[in-house]
Amino acid sequence: MTPDEILRVERDIVLTLKNIYDPEIPVNIYDLGLIYDIDYTPARTAHIRMTLTAPNCPMADALVEDVNVQVAKVEGVDKVEVELTFEPVWDRSMMSEEALLELNLL
Repeated sequence: MTPDEILRVERDIVLTLKNIYDPEIPVNIYDLGLIYDIDYTPARTAHIRMTLTAPNCPMADALVEDVNVQVAKVEGVDKVEVELTFEPVWDRSMMSEEALLELNLL
């Protein structure tokens, strides 16, 4: 894969993540700051390191599965690995300006 192809796939992954919403907050998981890292390899594997707003989130399994399923649909992705972490702990400072505006927190 060329560097341009890798950048295109990474961009498409971000766009996909921006269409997945936290079930309890009306903001997508990317702008909420729940996505800590996206590593896409030339082997066509997308490794997503993410967190949740709270460790005891009752929708954790569904949200992780949604990320798996949706990112796997991105052209150029053959395998998805989602790593759920709570280090560092998520807090409001990780939210994008768009998310803060949407939630009237600015």
